[in-house]
Amino acid sequence: MPTILGIDEAGRGSVIGPLVVGGVMIDEEDEHLLAKIGVRDSKELTPAQRERMAVQIKKVAKDWVTVRVTAKEIDEMRKKKNLNIIEAEKMAEIIKLMKADKAYVDAPQVSTEKFKNVLLALAKNHTHIIAENYADKTYKTVSAASIIAKVDRDAEVERIKKEVGFDFGVGYSHDARSIEFIKKCLREKTFLEYLRHSWTTVQELKGKRKQKKLGDY
Repeated sequence: MPTILGIDEAGRGSVIGPLVVGGVMIDEEDEHLLAKIGVRDSKELTPAQRERMAVQIKKVAKDWVTVRVTAKEIDEMRKKKNLNIIEAEKMAEIIKLMKADKAYVDAPQVSTEKFKNVLLALAKNHTHIIAENYADKTYKTVSAASIIAKVDRDAEVERIKKEVGFDFGVGYSHDARSIEFIKKCLREKTFLEYLRHSWTTVQELKGKRKQKKLGDY
């Protein structure tokens, strides 16, 4: 029976915490079950809805996986490669692991064909890859993967908040609480491992602003 795999990420642009890449594989004939659950782009769902759907998705799925990339790992890798390549590498890991007949991938860059070719070169298996922008709005398996990834990242963010004793909000640069937490970490030199130091936001707060290069994000 043909299997299809959906892959998406959560936390790509976050300045605090991990990037999480999720994969959900189902038998092709079971795709309608994801629609029945009400699966859609994770950003359109409340945290409670995502958590409830994640449980249901795991019951429908033939297999599923999440891959976390910590802030520290991202900083280290970005010394040699941009975020698109980092994401492609983790997606390829999932493609190789799952061995599905077909994989739908939410491509993070405008040139979807270029991103697909990178995935093909990294995965090196029989899986037929379809990479599209906003695939999480088009394919139910990708929507399911976005939910699984988001729930996993949210759980890790909550764990970090408890550890640091500070509610830093969503962990993105537009969040005032996140900025307050970053300033606190830099000032007190604590919990620095949870910050993405290669992000412009942190560079600016350190007083070491560097110009963004095309493709950095």
